[in-house]
Amino acid sequence: MSTNPIDIDVLCVGHACYDLIFQVDHHPAADEKIFAEQHQACGGGPAANGAVAVSRLGFKAAFAGFLGTDLYGDRHLSEFQQENIDTTLLIRGHQPTPVSIILVKPDGTRALVNYKGETRPLSRHSLDFTRLDFKTVLFDGHEPEISVELATYCTQQQIPMVLDAGSIHKGTLALMDKVDYLVCSEKFARQFAGTPEAALSVLAEKAPVVIITLGQDGLIWKTATQQGQFRAFNITAMDTTGAGDAFHGAFSAAIADNMRLDDALYYASATGALCCTKIGARTGLPDGNELTQFLNTYRL
Repeated sequence: MSTNPIDIDVLCVGHACYDLIFQVDHHPAADEKIFAEQHQACGGGPAANGAVAVSRLGFKAAFAGFLGTDLYGDRHLSEFQQENIDTTLLIRGHQPTPVSIILVKPDGTRALVNYKGETRPLSRHSLDFTRLDFKTVLFDGHEPEISVELATYCTQQQIPMVLDAGSIHKGTLALMDKVDYLVCSEKFARQFAGTPEAALSVLAEKAPVVIITLGQDGLIWKTATQQGQFRAFNITAMDTTGAGDAFHGAFSAAIADNMRLDDALYYASATGALCCTKIGARTGLPDGNELTQFLNTYRL
């Protein structure tokens, strides 16, 4: 007996890991032992955090990707369930759940080490995306085979796609000319063309809408007929971990909600800024009430 697909606003496809976060007064030098002032442990990963951001803002989110059948995978799955993330397209296996160690300094800057072990990307036909009825897709590029397969499906179905292009790797290169919204970090832009300004022009030939986020310097964007910039919200940053994930999740939710581009950028920028005011990516993601209050009291 067939069942109707589950209604979803944003399907987030890619990396899920488990984060161990330590707040330190400085990053250690070679052979130096230091002590953390605070410690947090929670789920992480760009697409996984994007899904949580979407859900907390009051939209329906789903995650497609992998978690191991280990302690960290169990903990992350429990968080997904607590955050009302649909896990219909979550695959679990005996390979380890990726783990990230994150060291955060008082000024919000961070250092990160990620371990994946023998965990490899999922194979191209491992998921049946027709089990969900989604309005928008957010890719992080870390599951390149299933993402390229899904991109073809979305193009046929005219479903808008967003790519979180944090750095240049196989997945982001494979998807950058297939998505509707190419959202790049400054790191990606510099790797690709030397400067964000140069990258903006080149990348605009590959995607209909290109956005380059510049941290405390805001963002720049370009379409076929227009371009512009947004300056950053003036906040005191506690930890920049997860700010990009918050931005991408909120931006994808805004696209699913049919917001105009400038409104979507404002909405996403505020969400990313709020994330920086707390320690930890997952713990820093704001809910809809927090964002509404922030937008009501803050003016760029």
